[in-house]
Amino acid sequence: MNTNVIKIITAILTAGLMAVSLATPVQAEEEQESAMARGGKLYDKWYKVIDVDPPKQSHPAYPANKKYAAKPKANWRCKECHGWDYKGVNGAYASGKHSTGIIGIDGMFGADPAKIIAVLKDSTHGYADKLGHDDFHDLALFVSKGQVDMSKYIDYSSKSPKGGDAHQGAAYYNTICAGCHTKDGNKPKDMDKTLAKQMGNPQEVMHKILNGQPDEKMPALRALDRQIILDIMAHLKTMPMEM
Repeated sequence: MNTNVIKIITAILTAGLMAVSLATPVQAEEEQESAMARGGKLYDKWYKVIDVDPPKQSHPAYPANKKYAAKPKANWRCKECHGWDYKGVNGAYASGKHSTGIIGIDGMFGADPAKIIAVLKDSTHGYADKLGHDDFHDLALFVSKGQVDMSKYIDYSSKSPKGGDAHQGAAYYNTICAGCHTKDGNKPKDMDKTLAKQMGNPQEVMHKILNGQPDEKMPALRALDRQIILDIMAHLKTMPMEM
């Protein structure tokens, strides 16, 4: 084979390998976003995500004197102790009916996922026989890299998004969300209350917009710019309160 031809082929193969090598971190990062979104849904209601019945016995670490002590479907949810803002006793669940006095998961942000999995499997948390390998991976990745400091985006006193543009949010909402929720935000009916009323708990709303709703086809928007999320939330505040 001609020496020049060999050089050309070698150059093409080298360039191709370099392109694959350069693309791999980006592709891995994209995959992390979807895994973190699934982890966020597991944090919300893991038994819905993996399609199993919720535990029959209350979580052993849930305080016996608190509101949901006799409700395993509630007290086995990560969010019930650690909060929608992941700050536990130092966040939105510092007081009120969901207050447990338990710390948040924010202290584990940046931790080695293997360490987080070990905590999830310990006797305090008790998930060793409840989640599978991929579930532990996604939930640990969410705790390690997927948490959002909601105090940067939400005014806790007014329960409003900081800097959200309701007009721009209407365009996002009407093209992304209205197909299922309607333009008035009053569906699906099993949602119990309108999206406007849901904004009484903006941390929950933000978590679900970022990660999606367990066992539903709701898209996870965590890969989008945070301003889009704030704009959508600002629009929700302007919508009808009643169904």
